Amino acid sequence: MKVIIAEKPSVAREIARVVRATNKKNGYIEGGSYAVTWALGHLITAAMPEAYGIKGFHKENLPILPPVFTLIPRQIKEGKGYKADPAAVAQLKVIEKLFRECEGIIVATDAGREGELIFRFIYEYLGIAKPFDRLWISSLTDKAIKEGLAHLQSGAAYDNLYYAARARSEADWLVGINATQAISIAAGRGTYSLGRVQTPTLCMVCSRFLEHKKFEPQPFWQLSLAVKEGDESFRFSSADRWFDKTEATALYDKLKQAPYATVETIVRKETRQEPPLLYDLTTLQKEANGRFGYSAEQTLSLAQRLYEKAYITYPRTGSRHIPEDVFAEIPALIAFLHDHSVWGVHAHRLTELNAHSVDGTKVTDHHALLITGKKPIDMFGEEVVIYDMIVGRMLEAFSARCVKDVSTVTAICEGVKFILKGEIIKEEGWRAVLKNSRKKDKEQQEAEERESRENGEGIIIPQWEEGKQLPLCACSLAQGTTKPKPLHTESSLLAAMETAGKELEDEELRTQLKDCGIGTPATRAAIIETLFAREYMVRQKKSLVPTEKGLAVYSIVREMKIGNAEMTGQWEADLARIERGELKEQEFRKGIENYATQITDELLSSKILFPKKQSDIHCPKCGKGSLVFYPRCAKCSDADCGLTLFRSVAGKSLTDEQLTQLAVNGETGIIKGFTSKTGKSFEASLSLDGEFKTVFVFPERKKPGKSRR
Repeated sequence: MKVIIAEKPSVAREIARVVRATNKKNGYIEGGSYAVTWALGHLITAAMPEAYGIKGFHKENLPILPPVFTLIPRQIKEGKGYKADPAAVAQLKVIEKLFRECEGIIVATDAGREGELIFRFIYEYLGIAKPFDRLWISSLTDKAIKEGLAHLQSGAAYDNLYYAARARSEADWLVGINATQAISIAAGRGTYSLGRVQTPTLCMVCSRFLEHKKFEPQPFWQLSLAVKEGDESFRFSSADRWFDKTEATALYDKLKQAPYATVETIVRKETRQEPPLLYDLTTLQKEANGRFGYSAEQTLSLAQRLYEKAYITYPRTGSRHIPEDVFAEIPALIAFLHDHSVWGVHAHRLTELNAHSVDGTKVTDHHALLITGKKPIDMFGEEVVIYDMIVGRMLEAFSARCVKDVSTVTAICEGVKFILKGEIIKEEGWRAVLKNSRKKDKEQQEAEERESRENGEGIIIPQWEEGKQLPLCACSLAQGTTKPKPLHTESSLLAAMETAGKELEDEELRTQLKDCGIGTPATRAAIIETLFAREYMVRQKKSLVPTEKGLAVYSIVREMKIGNAEMTGQWEADLARIERGELKEQEFRKGIENYATQITDELLSSKILFPKKQSDIHCPKCGKGSLVFYPRCAKCSDADCGLTLFRSVAGKSLTDEQLTQLAVNGETGIIKGFTSKTGKSFEASLSLDGEFKTVFVFPERKKPGKSRR
């Protein structure tokens, strides 16, 4: 009997069905000479410092650099400590029994870095010495599973992938544990979490927020003039803006007297715009956030569900290309869509496929996201949205180029240069696919309309010649105001993580920097969610806003190595080199240990003063102590009392005034801007219950309608 181990029970069930294993047992499915079992995600993890005899946070223990990491079963919180997760321990016993009795092991955990780590940690922890083979597939269709089982690879072929995964895991431990203890020791009170990827990501959010907050808008003036040609008028805009109103007004007065503008240059050209590349996970997350407001974690979860139902290919991919052999299967996938009520008309038009997304040299572990051709019969709600995004992008990617005639005219009037742009689409090509199907909010709609106007979309430029004098029929002077860079959204933050903070519009340049991004497509969503869980930032509509706690941490680490996104990006590039066999894991580990030592020294030697404010407000619980305000809470000064009023409530950061109201009156006024677990905004008062816990009081049912947060 051979044992197949999958990452999750749902995947194990799909594989078991294909290999005709139908006899359900406790923790596995048996039949057809196979036993199909599963992990429950990360069953084995690296032990915490206590396993090395280090208890508590003490300066003399840092840095903590275990020569060999101890592996233990997954832990869950119990009281003030942790214990082994009973579910993990039980499943490990099942796996161990099967591994020791079988004649061979087939690894079917997710085909990527984390999936490899999940199996190898189990294998190492159990002390198994049997050789194993690797099932490496990009979808869970019956065909893919059967072909994968027919072409198993030796497990040893994926050793470098495991070394990279282990190096990443150990690096996160070394940096996270040491930095967290160091900053907490330096602060003197409370625990403040830092991490190898988490902290530079927080720095990006805080930096943008402070830049936005400090921005001082400046008024500017821009000139425009209109010329008439036959029955049509054309509006030119000045190439420059003026920040001196007097100068702008003087030029405007001159323009009012001017008889004509003289054409200086005319550039006419045909442009051929390639379709967008297929989706990788990060691009899917960015667009789902921008178009539908989905969080990165939500999009990943939906895509994972679609993958486990065998409707799409492996979602945790960092590639936007496919190799030639997969390209050969695309006509069948297009034909599969012919009868689709929405996409059928576009699928029928695709008789010649554009190969812009075809490049095997740019495919790493997995190719770009595609549908599988399995008819979706149990797909619901938001799953449909993500599936349709992948279908729409696939049809766009293999469609013809968009062909445009683009004209740019410059004209001179009273020494001022003016510009007119015209753009006519000759062949819509890929742009026809989603022309009227994109869901847009008001802000997106306005931005697209503004971009269309600036590009001169739909404007046909007359056959003017250089030197032609164009009679003026009107001119104007408009005032505008400079605007700051917008606050980060999850979409823009994912883009910044992908390029280690470098802001690039060019898609090809972004692609080149992918190896130097921070985090991976598979982990970025979890990093963002960690920042929410640590109460370092909150969502305000689509924007990401740091809390006082997040800003306090940023003020300390912004000039330190741990806050440097480019340095963290270099570690990601090094992990990719380990995966390719170009760098030894030991060299990487040595570099990380040096790095952990440096950041620990930096943090311990810094003069950290987390702001706290004493007050004369009596504690409502004990009456003896007084309230002390901290960045993330207000506490009673009497340590035995234990009263804590947290600032962050349902995504809203409370002010000192609101916390004071809560302590003195037992209730606040109506507060707007709370966010429910489903992402909806609501307003309510806050009140203290009989146990001095914060509860909501809703306006429409104020007294009887209290609900616990």
